Amino acid sequence: MSRIVKISLGAAACIGVFLISLPTLVHKAGLHPEYSGPTVDLPGKRALIITTSHDVLAPVGETEGDRTGVMASEMTHPYYTFLDGGMDVDLASIRGGEIPIDPATLNFVVRSPEDDRFLDDSIAIAKAKHSIPIADVDITAYDIVFISGGWGAAYDLAQNPVLANKVSEAFYGDKGAVIGGVCHGVLGLVNARAKDGNLLIAGRRMTGVTDKQIKELGIELTPKHPETELRKAGVIFESETAFRDILATHVTVDDEKRFVTGQNQNSGLETAHLMMQVMAEREG
Repeated sequence: MSRIVKISLGAAACIGVFLISLPTLVHKAGLHPEYSGPTVDLPGKRALIITTSHDVLAPVGETEGDRTGVMASEMTHPYYTFLDGGMDVDLASIRGGEIPIDPATLNFVVRSPEDDRFLDDSIAIAKAKHSIPIADVDITAYDIVFISGGWGAAYDLAQNPVLANKVSEAFYGDKGAVIGGVCHGVLGLVNARAKDGNLLIAGRRMTGVTDKQIKELGIELTPKHPETELRKAGVIFESETAFRDILATHVTVDDEKRFVTGQNQNSGLETAHLMMQVMAEREG
């Protein structure tokens, strides 16, 4: 065997080992951290997860671009947290029907165990293919309302007046839902109104994906940025930072314990668990 062939084979082997170990390395760096905090069960309670229906990453008005949608883990992490806690879980989206899942977020490097579980779960897949249109949702029937993010959410959550009204209905409904979301999902909260006409989230401590993370990822063409929009809505914005904010995480519970928000894709598990804990504490 020639020296060149041996070097080529060695290089290929090194590359293969690196690729195999890459998901572990990214996880250890901070992506999708495991949740190790307290857990509670809420049998008989109902949770609703709301997602985007937008599937193209492009300037507003253009239809050609990379495929996008909800970030897989921002839907699967709360889904299985709620389900494993004994809750009944429904999936809704802005337009209803099939939820667009950003294909890049199912890449083997960033795919989480919950994503793998979803891909093998025929019931969950059916729910995602036949999600409930937000206009048809009786949101007052749910104890927990969670809004998922992903790049698609920047195009249709804050822009949808029906969703804004539904958030207000959930807040004031008889169940007094615990409301939350992660990353771009918090855009679904920015236009909800209180009974006095003021923005419902004004003056509350909240978080969402940072402007820094959006800039670092180089995807600034989306029409709405969560940190910017939350601040415009009068939120007391909180976040953590890292060498790259995609590796940071932060979860905030507002002082009234009605809203639980997570900074980004790393915050879904903790956000969902804290929402359940808040509900359990209320139940006494």
